[in-house]
Amino acid sequence: MTDPRSNDPESTQRHEVPSEPAPPPVIRTSGEPERYTPPPAEARPEWTRHEPASTGAATPERWYEPAATVPATPVTETAVQGGSGTNRGMGTILGAALLSAVLASGGTVVALSASGALDKPTATTVTSPTGTNVGATNQPVTIDESSATVDVAAKASPAVVRITVSGNVDTSQGVIPETGVGSGVIYDAHGWILTNHHVVQGSDRLQVELNDGRVFQGRVYGIDTLTDLAIVKIDANDLPVASIGRSSELKVGQLVIAIGSPLGTYSNSVTSGIVSAKGRQITTDGNENLNNLIQTDAAINPGNSGGPLLDAGANVIGINTAIAADSNGIGFAIPIDIARPIMEQAVAGKELARPYMGVVYRSIDRQFADANNLPVKEGALVQRSAGGNGTAPAVVSGSPADQAGIREGDIITKVNDQAVDGDHPLDATLSMYSPGDTVTVTILRDGQASTVQVKLGTRPAN
Repeated sequence: MTDPRSNDPESTQRHEVPSEPAPPPVIRTSGEPERYTPPPAEARPEWTRHEPASTGAATPERWYEPAATVPATPVTETAVQGGSGTNRGMGTILGAALLSAVLASGGTVVALSASGALDKPTATTVTSPTGTNVGATNQPVTIDESSATVDVAAKASPAVVRITVSGNVDTSQGVIPETGVGSGVIYDAHGWILTNHHVVQGSDRLQVELNDGRVFQGRVYGIDTLTDLAIVKIDANDLPVASIGRSSELKVGQLVIAIGSPLGTYSNSVTSGIVSAKGRQITTDGNENLNNLIQTDAAINPGNSGGPLLDAGANVIGINTAIAADSNGIGFAIPIDIARPIMEQAVAGKELARPYMGVVYRSIDRQFADANNLPVKEGALVQRSAGGNGTAPAVVSGSPADQAGIREGDIITKVNDQAVDGDHPLDATLSMYSPGDTVTVTILRDGQASTVQVKLGTRPAN
């Protein structure tokens, strides 16, 4: 946005603006979305001001050590060329000027040394990919985010598809045809596509359109019982495939790119942003709880659901799944590490299944630990569900956890060698295993640590 002061001749003058008190915090009431209030502009600290001496401000005489005193050398008549009289006087003046220049240069050298200017590396020439010399710079070479986005779009877009579903919905006015549009990503060349469950839910017919314009009839191979994911299959071979990355290596602030069909109209639209946070939990419109999500400010709109979230190397690190209502730039994606097991099961021709322990738990953080006097700051506390007056048991009767001897009030701190913490919550850690696997679970009970062997079952659909 253009600064409205840019054409004001007085905009370059300094104005003292009194500091304003910070506004009171905004408290969200029931049913009212929380709104962001920007903090007031901070006044510049006094040490940054460089007022002229006439204002009375204290300005340091110098920002470096003074130059060493150079003893003055008497200027004789032989020091300069010239004769007697006027020429000798002119020679004396020139000698004095020369001496002043020497003294000034000595101070300049000291100043440059103190500032580090003399220690800077030699300028290096930067050459464009086409071989054109684009100038010299002393700055380190950095990745151009716009170029990275262009490269990611070129590599990944061929593997991003638009999914159109249609079906009939029973209403009070009768059966009404309904059509919806979402996105997906091809992860195997033999027609295997990863998308969201809510994109294909309730569909009678499913159409998959590739980036090159080809259209295939698809079918839902299976849905995930843990997250909002589904696998779609089309009868095709030698398809473009997206590279699958590792979401566990994501860093907050990292560049990410989203590709999809926003609003069901603008196919293969590309948006970019950063990873805003990890480990987020949301409740969808269908009252479904989704955990361990990636939060991003890359623009995600209806129709983007099921499309890939990619890193700067064009690797899929998440599946875009939701946006925060009444928000601007708050979107969520399911980490690809959680999706990986069901992707492998589908390619192997197996039924999609998630491991099951059979406990209800609350993830522990520092605030919860302090409020409940817990002996650890991280882990998973086995406790009854907060809903339904606590009627949901903490340990399901007959479940693998029950058979292993896990009780209500136990704190699960580790699964095999993986600590259960904010970056590795219990359900995400268990999702790395398959039904039938036996894992060693470390629990803390009455301040004493012990281990139990749990043979994981199959997570029920409900």
